[in-house]
Amino acid sequence: MGSLVIIFKRELGSYFATPLAYIFIVIFLISNGIFTFDLGGLYVRGQADLLPFFSFHPWLYLFMVPAIGMSLWADERKTGTIELLLTLPVRLSDVVVGKFLAAWALTGIALALTFPIWLTVNYLGDPDNGVILAAYIGSWFMAGGFLSIASCMSACTKNSVIAFILTVSICFLFVIMGSPILLDAFPSWFPQILVDAFSAMGFLTHFDSIAKGVLDIRDFLFFSVFIAAWLMASAIVIEMKKAN
Repeated sequence: MGSLVIIFKRELGSYFATPLAYIFIVIFLISNGIFTFDLGGLYVRGQADLLPFFSFHPWLYLFMVPAIGMSLWADERKTGTIELLLTLPVRLSDVVVGKFLAAWALTGIALALTFPIWLTVNYLGDPDNGVILAAYIGSWFMAGGFLSIASCMSACTKNSVIAFILTVSICFLFVIMGSPILLDAFPSWFPQILVDAFSAMGFLTHFDSIAKGVLDIRDFLFFSVFIAAWLMASAIVIEMKKAN
């Protein structure tokens, strides 16, 4: 556990030692403002909630999170520092989880800094703050799902751009798997159990439920298992690369 904390602090500090973290946070905040107040029409809806705010998060994360995660391992492999890192007396699992948690914490900081939007909604009306808090937590878990994929794709290649493209492509698939438009496209003769299974793997299926205030432990469990599976895949890829 000690080595995990050290790696977490090292990685999180490295983000703020360069302009990367600040650029990410600024772009994230500006994008959320535009999507919520302009495209989402928060003021013209006549309803004090943050549904417009959260409805854009899956699509915002689709590009923002891979931009953070693409260099988790790709840069280490490109510069050759991964060999040095893996020769240190630390477990590979601690390194994988520590690097992931640092990037996840950065997304959490960016998400927390959107609190003025939450305050605005409370100023305009009387929203259900319990639902909003749950949606914030659900949004952060969803960001972790995107980031876990980014970790695995970054471990597969030395090229950060390729890691970014692969991550965006795979994340897009998991987003649209829960899209009502795609689910309605299935022919009527298609077995319903397969449609439900397909839908259950989609991010929107679980996040939309949380964002609307339907708190089901299965939605949080989905993201937790999803993250763990992709981080395990990251460790396997790194082990295979090391063996080669």
